[in-house]
Amino acid sequence: MSRTKLLVVANQTVDSDELYDTLHARAEHGPLAVTLLVPQDQQAGLGQRVNAALDRLHAGGVEAEAMLGDVDPACAVIEVWDPRRWDEVLVSTLPNSTSRWLRIDTPHRIRRSVDAPVSTLEARPAGARTTA
Repeated sequence: MSRTKLLVVANQTVDSDELYDTLHARAEHGPLAVTLLVPQDQQAGLGQRVNAALDRLHAGGVEAEAMLGDVDPACAVIEVWDPRRWDEVLVSTLPNSTSRWLRIDTPHRIRRSVDAPVSTLEARPAGARTTA
């Protein structure tokens, strides 16, 4: 079975449970190598959240690395895209009602720029959990 090489574009959701669960489930179904592409911004603690996400993925048996990219997520993908390096793109974004990335049509902009499947995952930031 060949290894799937997945480019994951995430910022506020990089350390979310939804993203972790999705990547962990995919890794259980076959070999998976993940690159977290994190658009740079001025968010406090971004480096810590990226490191926490990598640590959690590694602890769960998922091969993962991270890189910083352009503040515009579509530009970040376009700047690094190499079809020999990745098979598909996953855009991890905030829910539809609050996502700037969805308002500016980021997944569609990426689809037009890469010759690979592009999917979207809606997730909540790790600190935004509510208890019932």
